[in-house]
Parts: sequence; C-alpha cells; structure tokens
Amino acid sequence: MNATKASGWKPEMGSAENTAPATASGDRALMLEEALIFELAAPGGTGVDFEAVAGEPMATLNRHLRQDIAALPGLSEPEAVRHYTRLSRQNYAIDLGPFPLGSCTMKHNPRLNEKVARMTGFADLHPLAPQQAVSGALEVINELAHWLIKLTGMHGVAMTPKAGAHGELCGVLCIKAALEARGDPRKVMLVPESAHGTNPATAAFAGFAIENIPATAEGRVDLAALTARLGPDVAGVMITNPNTCGLFERDMKRIADAVHAAGGYVYCDGANFNAIVGKVRPGDLGIDAMHINLHKTFSTPHGGGGPGSGPVVLSEALSPFGPLPYTVREVDGSVKLVEEEDAAAEHPHGFGRMAAFHGQMGMFTRALAYILSHGADGLARVAEDAVLNANYVLRSLDNMLDAPFGASGPCMHEALFSDAGLADGFSTLDIAKGLIDEGFHPMTVYFPLVVHGAMLVEPTETESKAGLDRFIGSLRSLAQRAKAGDEALKSAPHFAPRRRLDETQAARKPVLVWKGDQGD
Repeated sequence: MNATKASGWKPEMGSAENTAPATASGDRALMLEEALIFELAAPGGTGVDFEAVAGEPMATLNRHLRQDIAALPGLSEPEAVRHYTRLSRQNYAIDLGPFPLGSCTMKHNPRLNEKVARMTGFADLHPLAPQQAVSGALEVINELAHWLIKLTGMHGVAMTPKAGAHGELCGVLCIKAALEARGDPRKVMLVPESAHGTNPATAAFAGFAIENIPATAEGRVDLAALTARLGPDVAGVMITNPNTCGLFERDMKRIADAVHAAGGYVYCDGANFNAIVGKVRPGDLGIDAMHINLHKTFSTPHGGGGPGSGPVVLSEALSPFGPLPYTVREVDGSVKLVEEEDAAAEHPHGFGRMAAFHGQMGMFTRALAYILSHGADGLARVAEDAVLNANYVLRSLDNMLDAPFGASGPCMHEALFSDAGLADGFSTLDIAKGLIDEGFHPMTVYFPLVVHGAMLVEPTETESKAGLDRFIGSLRSLAQRAKAGDEALKSAPHFAPRRRLDETQAARKPVLVWKGDQGD
C-alpha cells in the first residue's frame, strides 16, 4: 500500500510503536489507508452511462474537440462515495476540536446561523434578480451594515469586498481616491512590523511605496519612529490593532492624530476585531478605514472554497470615496441599491466597483444572525471571553515556553511564544507536528516574523476551560520533550495517516500531475 508510484514519492503510513502485527489490508481499525482515486480506478469503470451523441459537432467548435479520451478515473457510484467518505474521515474540523491558529480566529459556527442561511428566501436568491424582487435581501444587507457602523463608530461601510485582503485593497483605494481628489501626490505607506503580512502587499499593489516602522521591545509600534517619519510624502499608515503580537496598541489615538496632522490617513487591519468588539470603537481612535473579517468576529464559516466577506467601515472623510454598489434607506423606509446609473447624483467621487455583485449573501445572513442572537452586551462578552482564554493559555505556559512579550501586560485574543530554550536541533516545527499526535491542529507557526520560531495561539471565546486544559497539558508535555531533546519528537507525527513530509522537497519539487502506473 505504501509503494512508490509513477506519480512520485508517497509518504509512509504512520505507525505507533506496538507489537501488533501488520494488517493484510493496510488499514488499522478506523485508521483507513486510502489510495489515490486513479489507483482505485478500473478500465472502463463508470458510475453513470451516457448515450452516444448523435450528429456532428458545430463547425465552430471543431478546433476545441479533444483528440484523446480524457484520462479520468472510472469508478462505480459506491466506489466513488466510499473513496471520498474515507478521505473525509482524515479531515480535521472545528466540529472535532479546536483550531488554535493565531491571527485566524477559527471558532465555532453556530447552527442557528446555518439554519437562517438555509431559509428558502435566502438560499434561493439569484444575484441577477431585479431589486424589486429581493427587497428582503437588501434589508438584511442594510441591517448588517448598520450594525457594523454602530459597533465600530464609523460613518459608512462598503459591503462588497469578498475577503480580508480584498477589504484591505478597498480601504487603500479609498485613501488613494481621497488623495487624488485633493490633488495630493503622496506615495508612501507606513507599515509597522507588527502589522498583518498582507498589509504591505496590498499597499504595493495599489501603487504605494512601503516603509517599515519598527516595534518597541514590548511588541508595540514605536511611536517616536513613526512620528519622526511623517511628512508630505506619507499617504498614511496601515496598522493592526490589536496587533499580531497579541497586544493592544495603547498609542493608537496618538498615532492617528499625528498621521492626520501630517495630512495622511489611518488604515486599521480589523482581522483582530474579535478581541475588542463591543468594548472599543475603532472610529473613536481616529481610524479612517478598517476591514472586518466576518468569519473571524461574527462566526461565519472560514474558507470552504469561497467567497468570504470582508466589509470595510469608513470614516466621514473617506465615505465619499467608497466603491459601488451600496444600500441606502429611503424616506419611506424601503432600501435600495445605489448602482452606476445613480452614481453621478448620489456618489460622484467613488473609486468604482470591486466585484460584479454586492458581497456574499450567505455570509451576510450568518453574520447578522450571530449579531442579533448575541446583542451588543453579548458581543462584548465574546471579546471578554476571548481575551480571558488567551491570557489563561499565556500564563499557564509562560513558565515552560518563552513568552517574548509576556511582561508587556495582558495579551488580547492570542498568546505568543517563541522557540527560545528548546534543546539544540529542536524547533517550533517539531512541537507543531507533535500536536498532531496529541489530536490537535497546530497553532500558527513562524508568524509574526518579529519573533524567532513564533508559536501564535488563539483559543477564541468558544473553547471551554476543560478543553483549554487538555490543549495546555499537551503543549506543556511537548515543550518538556523538546527541551529534554526527545529524538522521537523530530519524526512526529507518528499516529497520523501520513508521516512528516520533507517540506523543502515538497515545495521545490511538487508532484502535481498523475502520470499513471508505468511498470510499478
């Protein structure tokens, strides 16, 4: 079952050290060994029969005709179902255990949200339906927009962006449009070391030059260095608050005031809004634009093939430059969508359109259901519990793992550790792989870059104390083993369906195409 195929190297099945004999099937009880679908296929196999197409194809399509039969695997319906079901058993999911991924906020998706999103009136919507046929959907979008503005203390919101990075681009383009409207050629965007890694890429994509601002020894933005760099060429600053070190930027209002005094704008990466929702309004801190990852703060599913949703809240200074379309509530209480045909009269300064359709309806319904079921007081409790859980993890482990900013005060939603103090030859990767053996998804590793061998743990508010104690116990055990130089840890995971990959080879020589058996 573990032989090398013509498609390339195949990792070995994981095996625990025990005296049990190997099984003839290669399976171990419910630990199933599954071949590639191409390996399972039989010549001529199929789960459905199609009648031969009568007649000749259209002449205009002749050049597109396939010359050879597609090399697709042939399986019966039961074989196909069993294959993908067996593979699904190897998936790790939020419904199986915690995802302690720092900076990602992978938390429970309430079933109430799913029930609402699957209501016929929402699930059967078509994006090309005329406005008069989807008045309820526009009401939902407008209501969610209202809540996002209220919770952030901002003036307006763009609901179009499909993800966090897309939202970043929206905010930066608003800044660019505002500068162009006043004839200001500023081209420099300041990005602190503790900001999210997508921030400089987004600013560069929008045509700005990037300059880094260092962090202080306590892991926060160096206010003196930032203010010293401000000048007539600085368009603004992209700052993450709470930052990627898991710390609240206490000087945020002073930073914003300094940037505004110099003629620039403040973009805040709202990926970590989960830590402050209902407690702090970014608008009160002087923020001009901030994206909100609905999956992080408002519990919509993370990933799944997309698209996601990353609405961008805007200050009064930037609202006139936001993208189309957007919803407005008329005097009679109805909600309409402002599109290009209305732009000249209602939104003449917007930078344009970011997507064909107005956001992602499935994410909107789920997020609004989450907000309404919690209320303002419940959302504040979400932030409190997220911060409490992160500090519980931090203080439970800071005597075993190095916590570089542990002395900087309470952390926010995530706890940051480093690889300092591990035995020679042992690394963060060894601890991460060891967590797989313990039955946990690893934390975020090697990010943020300001910390060597970073381990960023975000427990979120949805994990119980009992669950956190299990995770902390496993991480403490792995840290002890890494400090003691336990060589077995270097080959972890041992109990997973597959052993550790050579990640360098996998990155440099990936095998992406099935080439079939060739005398194997």
